[in-house]
Amino acid sequence: MRLFSLASLTLLIAVASVSLLDSASGATTPNWPQWRGPGGMGISTETNLPTSWSPTTNIKWKTPIAGRGHSSPVVWGNKIFLTTAIEGELVPGAKAVKHIVENNQEFLNPDSVGADHKQTFKVICISADNGKILWEQVAWEGTPYDNRHRKSSFASSTPATDGNLVHAFFGTEGIYAYDMNGKQVWKTDLGKLGTVGMGTGTSPILFENLVIVQCDEENGAASFIVGLDKKTGKEVWRTPRKVQVSWATPLLVTTAKRTELITSGSEAVIAYDPATGKELWRHKGVESNAIPSPVANNEMVFISAGFPAKVAMAIRLGASGDLTDSVAWQYTKGTAYVPSPILYGDYLYLTTDRGILTCLAAKTGEVKYEGGRIPIPATFTASPVAFDGKILLTSEDGDTFIVKAGPKHEILGTNSVGEPVYASPAIADRKIYIRAEKNLYCIGN
Repeated sequence: MRLFSLASLTLLIAVASVSLLDSASGATTPNWPQWRGPGGMGISTETNLPTSWSPTTNIKWKTPIAGRGHSSPVVWGNKIFLTTAIEGELVPGAKAVKHIVENNQEFLNPDSVGADHKQTFKVICISADNGKILWEQVAWEGTPYDNRHRKSSFASSTPATDGNLVHAFFGTEGIYAYDMNGKQVWKTDLGKLGTVGMGTGTSPILFENLVIVQCDEENGAASFIVGLDKKTGKEVWRTPRKVQVSWATPLLVTTAKRTELITSGSEAVIAYDPATGKELWRHKGVESNAIPSPVANNEMVFISAGFPAKVAMAIRLGASGDLTDSVAWQYTKGTAYVPSPILYGDYLYLTTDRGILTCLAAKTGEVKYEGGRIPIPATFTASPVAFDGKILLTSEDGDTFIVKAGPKHEILGTNSVGEPVYASPAIADRKIYIRAEKNLYCIGN
């Protein structure tokens, strides 16, 4: 998610940080404004960050968060924003939209839950200084259009902010914009977005004057990607896309030639002009559930998926037309169903849902190592983040494994917040923020 009006400069900085791992200055970065931070890559250029913590060590504060939410915290200055969904009473007769699959058969995933209960979706602002809740606003209340997976949340989409407005997306239940003091500035209904009972996962991103949302609907017939005026919520452009429901967040990449908006999908990976929504190029797609978000440098974008088929591929930027037969390289194992990969320096790191790492040379796809294991068995939903030559993998048990970046696998340490974690961490102002099942943790030296 690219934020503020200086989007192009931000992206160039992000690309440079990925390429150079510039940590010499040790300067702090006060903002982590979107899904996976500046540039949407999960990379912080800060140094002197904590590398050791426990429930009783290096926790500057923790704040209880009501409800259930897998959205990551986003940070702007001394304010943190996140979303949550609070489940209320059972509503007799309420149920999710019907899901019709092949041969006109109705499908109901046995793990789909939630649409038969009253739900309250909130946007919350927290002080980065002391963890105090500064404001919370109810964005929507009622029975949702569709279910969610029992392991997921109705608040899984990470907000995006440019320091003026905070944009929060709740799928069929709409997108909402608040000012920094909690006043709702606008809300927009984007239509009925069925998710096969799994819930919404994609997050909004900001580009210049736009907030962009990938709205893939379960059968693909009504899918689209849309650019809204971030100040008013009015539609600036909308581009239909025949792609079944996805959960990946788009990525903005600035090359020497142009800025490309990259979207992952089961039937198509498509790049658009973010200013107009015009298609630039496409690929036949990941042919799997499109959940991991893309990562990129200024030459190639890296797309992955982990179920039912495993695939990671590199596509060169700046081209046009159908690129299905001209990928730079492809790798067919080691990918995750949910967590996104991370591109750090010269290497692309893939992780399975069990935290088994593969390190590939980003330029060529050459395998540097496979089967890099963590010290204890674990399952992962959160995506990795990185700083100062270290990669952080946070498990559903709340353990964060610190992996040394580079072509040789090495575990540098293991830390825990002592409760389950499903959301990806945020890094800002020499602090690590981890949103756990019940609390938001601020970790600092």
